[in-house]
Formats: sequence, C-alpha cells, structure tokens
Amino acid sequence: MNTLDCRELKCPHPVVEARKQLLDAPGQPLKILVGDEVARENVTRMAASMGYMTLDEIVEGGFSLTLSPGASPAEATEQAPVQGKTVIYIDSDQMGQGNEELGRVLMKNYLFTLTELTTLPDQMIFVNNGAKLVCNGSDVLEALNTLACNGVDIATCGICLEYFELKEDLQVGRITNMLEVAEAHQQAGRIIKP
Repeated sequence: MNTLDCRELKCPHPVVEARKQLLDAPGQPLKILVGDEVARENVTRMAASMGYMTLDEIVEGGFSLTLSPGASPAEATEQAPVQGKTVIYIDSDQMGQGNEELGRVLMKNYLFTLTELTTLPDQMIFVNNGAKLVCNGSDVLEALNTLACNGVDIATCGICLEYFELKEDLQVGRITNMLEVAEAHQQAGRIIKP
C-alpha cells in the first residue's frame, strides 16, 4: 500500500495528491497522512465520491487515513449530462467578498484546483478586474497556461484590458469582445462564477 505524507500541505493539496494516486492505481488502497481536520474531512469526502471507504486514526502531527476500495459511489452523485459548453466567468481577481488578500488566495487555489479536474471547462471568460489574472505579474499564469494547453479557451475582454492599460501585457489566451461574451453566455449549458 502506498503512503502519502501530506501533513505539511494545506488544502486543496492533500485532496489533489490523494485523488491523483487513486486515479493512477484504481482499486488499490492508499494511506495518506494529513495535518489538520479540514484536510481529513476533505480527503474523506473526495474518497467517498470515488467509492472508497476511509478508516482514520490520530497520529503525531495529524491524522492517518486509510482509503480502501468499497461500494460504488452513490447513484445520487450522478447528474444528467449538461447540454452545451461549460463557461467559467471570472469578473474579479478575488474569490468571494470580504478580505481582499484571502480572496486572492482563494482564487489562486481555485484556478490551481481546476487544472487537476478530469473534466475541464470549455471556456473561461475574464472581465473587469478578472482581466488582471491573465497579464504580466499575475501569480496564476502557470495554472491558466496549463488550462489553455489542455484545450480550455481563455478569452479576455478587450475593453477591460484597454481600461486597465494591460492590452500589451496579455500572457494567456486571446482578446474577446462583448458580442462574443453575450453569445457564449446564451449558448452555454452552464455558467460558473467562482
């Protein structure tokens, strides 16, 4: 049985690492060490969604989770397929409202986590302060480049880039216009706004 020591990592990293291992060796048990209650709960929930049972125990520095293949994931988690494209609409360089620094950390973690999903969005549209994420100096360029390399259409509002004087600083994707944004919204199967 493989063992992952993620006690020094904060979420979402323990979940991402455990998920990678489970996908690389389906049906095989896995032991993962996590450093806090949040990671324990998140890894347990992810494992259950993939059909694994979790046995946990307290160890020095956190928890030891043994993930064992079990019953198939609950039927309730299966959803009807979405008709049309999945569009992620990002209108800020932060996630949520409140503390700006925390909001930037959350957005960075969200974009990093997107790169680890098996099903990626079809398109990501960046408007307003969200346009700053695709330009020089952004600390999420690596995640966005990974998404673009995996076929996600990264489109940024040209008016927004001009307003912030960032048109020459665009690093990922392409420039779009409001007609294309409106059409993308109208034709999307679902629109996600983090």
